[in-house]
Amino acid sequence: MFTPESWVAIGFVIFLALLAYLRAHGRIVNALDQRQARIKAELDEATRLREEAQALLAEFEGKGRAVESEAEAIVAGAKAEAERLAAEAKVRVEEFVARRTKMAETKIAQAEAQALADVRSAAADAAVAAAGKILATAAKGEVAGNLLAKGIEDIRKKFN
Repeated sequence: MFTPESWVAIGFVIFLALLAYLRAHGRIVNALDQRQARIKAELDEATRLREEAQALLAEFEGKGRAVESEAEAIVAGAKAEAERLAAEAKVRVEEFVARRTKMAETKIAQAEAQALADVRSAAADAAVAAAGKILATAAKGEVAGNLLAKGIEDIRKKFN
């Protein structure tokens, strides 16, 4: 009966009785309950933090989409503005070219008119000189002088 196995069994029973007497099982259960409550609180906190993180992520993704759409709108506006400015510049260039062309045409017309006036004047001078020579040889005296003066005056009026 006093074998080592029986002593171990007796010691084990005494140990269990001592634990029951000291109410160790209540303390162990309380410790386990407290640990369970602490772990549950940590899990609840982790769940709450995860939900907050998901909400923040969704909010930032929404803001990111809003920023992207705003950037696209800005780019589209800039393109439209550039196209408008290009169209305005084209119109201004066309107006400038039209004004320059008109000025050139006006200068050419003035030069043509001046050249025509110069030719007429030269023709009139040549006609006057020719008429003067012809009348000088054909008519003599006071009659010739009157005719010559009247003819020269008529020619000048007609050509100028």
